[in-house]
Amino acid sequence: MEVTAADCYKKIDLSCAALTKYLFFTGKGGVGKTTLSSSYAVNLAQRGYRVALISTDPASNLQDVFTMKLTNRLTQMAEVPNLFIANFEPLQAAEDYKNSVIEPYIGILSDDMLENMKEQLSGSCTVEVAAFNEFTRFIANEEVEAAYDYVIFDTAPTGHTLRMLELPSAWDNYLETTSHDASCLGQLSGLDEDRDKYKTALKKLRDKEMTTLMLVARAEISALKEVKRAQEELEAIGVSRFHVIINGLITQPYGAISKAKMTSQQAALTKYEDWLKEQDIYYALYQSAHEEGISGLVKLLKYNSPVQPDTFKAQSHPAIDELVAKVESSDLRYLFMMGKGGVGKTTVARLIAEALAAKGHHVHLATTDPTKEITAAANDWLRISYIDEDEALAQYKAEVFAQAGDLTDDEKNYIEEDLRSPCTQEIAFFRAFSEIVADETSDYVIVDTAPTGHTLLLLDASESYHQEVIKNEKKLPEAVEQLLPKIKNNQLTEMMIITLPERTPYLEAARLADDLERAGIAHSNWVINQELVSSRESDDLFAAKKFDESNWIKKIREHSHGHYYTIPFGGHDEN
Repeated sequence: MEVTAADCYKKIDLSCAALTKYLFFTGKGGVGKTTLSSSYAVNLAQRGYRVALISTDPASNLQDVFTMKLTNRLTQMAEVPNLFIANFEPLQAAEDYKNSVIEPYIGILSDDMLENMKEQLSGSCTVEVAAFNEFTRFIANEEVEAAYDYVIFDTAPTGHTLRMLELPSAWDNYLETTSHDASCLGQLSGLDEDRDKYKTALKKLRDKEMTTLMLVARAEISALKEVKRAQEELEAIGVSRFHVIINGLITQPYGAISKAKMTSQQAALTKYEDWLKEQDIYYALYQSAHEEGISGLVKLLKYNSPVQPDTFKAQSHPAIDELVAKVESSDLRYLFMMGKGGVGKTTVARLIAEALAAKGHHVHLATTDPTKEITAAANDWLRISYIDEDEALAQYKAEVFAQAGDLTDDEKNYIEEDLRSPCTQEIAFFRAFSEIVADETSDYVIVDTAPTGHTLLLLDASESYHQEVIKNEKKLPEAVEQLLPKIKNNQLTEMMIITLPERTPYLEAARLADDLERAGIAHSNWVINQELVSSRESDDLFAAKKFDESNWIKKIREHSHGHYYTIPFGGHDEN
């Protein structure tokens, strides 16, 4: 039996919804978490409730949705007085946190000792700690709890969200059992006094009367797989209340495109039918045109946007084959796919890898995203690697102990305690990543990276990685030592910006390009995935989207100075 919206799902209706105080929107990148959480916040605020909307996402676009400057402090929105919004930038939060730890010791410790503290606090782990600190500041704050009827978190793509939400138990357990000054966690030196605050945060996360996890998914196999996995992992740490929101549901076809998308959606829902039957499910219909601003956010949960006659004339743009030819004629060896979660980095990586392999080149294709699987067919010319995070962590721990040699029981306990840190996961991950890039047997190494926020942290960590590893290893692996020079070698390495012809993915990609420029890392080529503008199929449901896509493709063409390539919609799920 097929799962249908009419049979099993409820349309979102905030006039009668039983909502808890704390709402966390989570799910695969690009499924609409920001839009939905913002719509919930605006609609609740307009119904007279005081609402706090907070982003804990390194790749947040709340400032784009509300077109206002935001900080990590709750700011009242003039247009909706009951709505207060906060958005913190994790790198700045990490810098603020580092300064708060070091400041009390200035003038007391020697300059050398202060420099050592800075060294301990300069790793990517500090960014995670700072993010956790900000998150806890809101959920464990009694004043915030008293001042607001609802506190809504617009969280990051699921991989990051799970790490963030697992921090209360992971860090709390570590602090409870630690019996020494953990060398790998100088980052925790400013947290010990706040253990009660973290316990409060964890208690609220687990309280089903206080907290609901809003699992947002498109009706796509990859998105449903992700929220199902997210629910299982969250249940394992004691979170028990969930709502599943199927966003962008199509219930009536208007042409070949919407028919293909509707068929694909139904197949995905049927595949997860057994799991969905057990959930509290809500849906939001696909909007043929989305009105910007507060008015659009209000209408999103209340009305269906009217369809328009499809009068769009098909356009022609440079195809992905032209990019493959460009790569083949260059000296490039290392290709990284970068972009916001859900834009199709896996798809683009696979297409380029398969095309180069078909031309007789040895290609090593890899994914660094623990939530994805590459489905390309391996052959004599194409090698596929998948970094398993758990396996990488176990291997790293084993190597640390092997290189440590003979140890006393106290020394073993010290290292074992060090390796309980969540930071160790990142270190092990980068170790495995560097070994893939070290491959000298292939003509090309193509890496499908994680969603944008995690990718930015990855690039940051590649530079600070040395100091993290040296603390636990007697010898720095050659692959790690060569990682950053390879990434920064513009003759050998290219960071390809992958995006969709839509507002948020474009704005996010543009910010990513700016960050790469400041780091001196090449990124001249843009790939626009899943575009509809080249289609000659008429479809009223997607008429407005075609015109909208055309405008964003024009912006991307200008931004990339003409170095852009397109992949048309193929009627299938994206990874």
